[in-house]
Amino acid sequence: MARVLLVEDDPFIGEIYIKKFEASGFDVLNVVTGKAVLKAVLENGPFDIILLDLVIPEMSGMEVLQELRTKPDYPKDLRIVVFSNLSSQEDRDQCIALGANGFISKTEFSPSEVIEEVNRFLRQWSEQGKNEVRMNPSPAVATENAAPVPATESKKILLIEDQEDFVEMFGKRLQDEGYAVTIARDGKAGLDEAGANNYDMIISDILMPNMNGHEMVTKLRETEAGKNIPIFLFSASVEVENLRELTEAGIVNRVFEKTKLTPSELVYAVNDFFAGKK
Repeated sequence: MARVLLVEDDPFIGEIYIKKFEASGFDVLNVVTGKAVLKAVLENGPFDIILLDLVIPEMSGMEVLQELRTKPDYPKDLRIVVFSNLSSQEDRDQCIALGANGFISKTEFSPSEVIEEVNRFLRQWSEQGKNEVRMNPSPAVATENAAPVPATESKKILLIEDQEDFVEMFGKRLQDEGYAVTIARDGKAGLDEAGANNYDMIISDILMPNMNGHEMVTKLRETEAGKNIPIFLFSASVEVENLRELTEAGIVNRVFEKTKLTPSELVYAVNDFFAGKK
C-alpha cells in the first residue's frame, strides 16, 4: 500500500482527497502546516510521495521544500510533488529548481485525475529504480541518493497547432511532463521543421493554415525523415471517423477528438506509446 503525505490546510478539500486516496488503496496522512510536514517526515515516514501545497500556515511550501532538500536531517530520496493552485511557469520553475520531483496543478486536474497523476509518478519512479538496478547491480556502485531523472526528458516532440489556447494547454502539459517540445504554427512550417530536425513524435491538428494535417502527413510519409516517425492527430468530431482510415492504414498512430481531449489524456497516451516501445 503506497503512503501519501498530503499537505492541505483546507479541511473540506483535504477530506475530499483523503477519501479519494483511501478509496483507491492509498494510506494517507494529512498535515496542514509547514512545520507539521517537517515533523511528519521525521516521525511518520517513509512516504512514497509527498503532495506539497505552496500556500500553507507557518512556512510556505517553497520554504518547506528548501528545508527538506538542504538540511541533512531529512532523507535525500524524498519524492516531493508540488500540489498547488499556484501554477505559473515561474512558480513551476522555482519549485523544480528547489528540488521538486514534479508539479500537479489543482486547477487543471479533477480528484480522479490527481489519483491518476500520483499513480503515474509512482510507476515512473518504480521504473527508474529498476533501470538503476540494471545499470548498477552492485550496491556499492548504486547512487541511492541521486535525484530521479524523468524518463521523458530525451524525447523530442513537434507540436503542430495554430490555435494559441491549444498550444498553451497541450504544449505546456507535455513540457511539464519532461518532453522537449517544438511548436510549428501551420502545416507547411511543420513539414519543413520535421524534415530539418529529428523528432521522436509529431502531434498535429488536422485543420491548419497553408497545408492541412492530412496533406502534411501524406507528404511527410514520402520523406526519408518522416516515413517512420510516430504521428498523433487530433481534429473536430465530424472528422475523426474519416481519419480512422489513416490509423488503419498505418499512416498515423492515434487519432483524437480535439474538443474532448484533455492535456492529461494526451500525455497519458504519449507516455503509454513510448513505454510500449521499450
